Amino acid sequence: MTETHNATTTSPSSPEAAQPARPRYKVTGLRVLRSEWAKLWTLRSTWITLALGLVFLIAFGVIAAAQYGSGSGLDDGGPGGDLSNADALGLSLFGISLAQMAFGILGVMVTAGEYSTGMIRSTLAAVPRRLPVLWSKSAVFGLVTFAVGTIGALVAFLIGNELVSGTAAELSLSDSGVVRSLLGAGVYLGLIAVIGTALGALFRSVAGGISVLVGTLMLVPNLTSLLPNSWEDDVNKYLPTNAGESLYSLTHDAASLSPTAGLLVLLGWSALALAGAAYRLVRKDA
Repeated sequence: MTETHNATTTSPSSPEAAQPARPRYKVTGLRVLRSEWAKLWTLRSTWITLALGLVFLIAFGVIAAAQYGSGSGLDDGGPGGDLSNADALGLSLFGISLAQMAFGILGVMVTAGEYSTGMIRSTLAAVPRRLPVLWSKSAVFGLVTFAVGTIGALVAFLIGNELVSGTAAELSLSDSGVVRSLLGAGVYLGLIAVIGTALGALFRSVAGGISVLVGTLMLVPNLTSLLPNSWEDDVNKYLPTNAGESLYSLTHDAASLSPTAGLLVLLGWSALALAGAAYRLVRKDA
C-alpha cells in the first residue's frame, strides 16, 4: 500500500504585507501650535497663576473703586495714593501692576520650566527646526493672557463703575477712549506674557528669568530717578511699564507716549526679547 503525499508550497509573505506602512506626520505650524496649547493647559501652574492674575486685576480694582465710592482714603497717601481725581477706568485697573507680574512670571515658567525638567529635549526632537517652538509658545500664551486680561479688565470696570455710580468718576463704555483702554490693558498684559516667555527661553532658568522680569518691570523704573532731570522723563516713557501704561490710560500728557507710540515701543521690547531667545535657541544646545 503506497501513500501519496501532496506537498503544499507556501510563499513567504513580504515585509510590506506583514507590516502596514506607518503614516508620516509632517511638522507644521498648526500642529506645533496645537502641541503647545495642549502642554500649556496640562500644567497646574497655568490654572493657578492665571487665576491669581485675574483675581489681582479684578479684586484690587474693585477695592480701589469701593474706597473711592465710600469717600475714604482719597487723600491719605496710603497704598492707593491720591484717588480724588481718579476716574472709574483708572480705579478699575488699579491691580494691573500685580496682574502683570503674575502673567509675566507664568510666561517665564512656560519656557524655562521645560529646561528644568528636561522636557525641552523631547520638544526639540519633535520640532528639529526649533524656532517654531518659540513662536508657538509665545503666540499661544500671549493670546491666552490677552483674552484673560481683557475679560478681567472689563469685569473690573463694570463692577468698579457701578461702585462709583453718581460720582465724578463715573464713566460708561460709550465714553471716548474707554473701550480702547480696556483692550489696551489686555494687549499690555499679553505682551508682558510674551516678554516673560522670551526671557524664560533666553535664560533657561526660572529663577534667572523671573529676576530679570521683576527687575525690568519694578526696579529699573525706580532707578531712573538717579538720572539727571533732563534725561529722566525721556528715558522713563520708553520703559516697558510706562509705554504699556499709555495703552490703557484714558488721558495722556506731554510726559507720556500716545497709545500708538506706546504700542510700538512695547512691541519693540517684545521683539528684542524674542530675538535674544531665538538666537540662543538656535546657537546653543538644549
